[in-house]
Amino acid sequence: MSSSSGSVADRVVAHVSGIVGSEPQRASVTFVGVQPIDVLRFVDGDDVVFATVGCSRHPMHDPTDIVADPVTGPRAEVTMSMRAVTAMQGLHKSLAMLAAAPAVEGLILDVDSLVDLQQPLWAGAICSAFLLTADDRVPDLPLDHPAEPVRFLRAIPITANEAAWVRLKGADELRAAWAEAGVDVADPTRAAVTPG
Repeated sequence: MSSSSGSVADRVVAHVSGIVGSEPQRASVTFVGVQPIDVLRFVDGDDVVFATVGCSRHPMHDPTDIVADPVTGPRAEVTMSMRAVTAMQGLHKSLAMLAAAPAVEGLILDVDSLVDLQQPLWAGAICSAFLLTADDRVPDLPLDHPAEPVRFLRAIPITANEAAWVRLKGADELRAAWAEAGVDVADPTRAAVTPG
């Protein structure tokens, strides 16, 4: 089966390198009982794009499933685009934690998923959670039948108050508040939004 991390890494490198025009740096993060998660970092001037490799090694399943199918089920990797206006030290570890969440906590990552790490996503960050959306830049990676393709989801960093708003009103309401306030979610120095 072509579901190896190598094929995912090749797809990410091929597509993201074409977008940002650079080859990635790679950091590997290990969690107890989980295979390493790699975080690729692409730099293009003032922009930086991150992509995980390793989340999609296995299909995601609800932890209440009696038997988890080792082949079928959704698979995903995570990307993130930010303005490189600050160092964002430790962000790769937060992204690796997000990518490891299906294996560690039994989460199924999908569009509009909210994953709250309850700690700053990088040194000095006001954001402590991720909101996931589709990443239209990187096409799905087909795998051998009957495995489902690997989807690429864009992680958007959000604050604790914004995460609470998503739980209460939904992701679309938060996006509407960002649009109204003219928020650039890729700016790591942005102010928090308190939707009305």
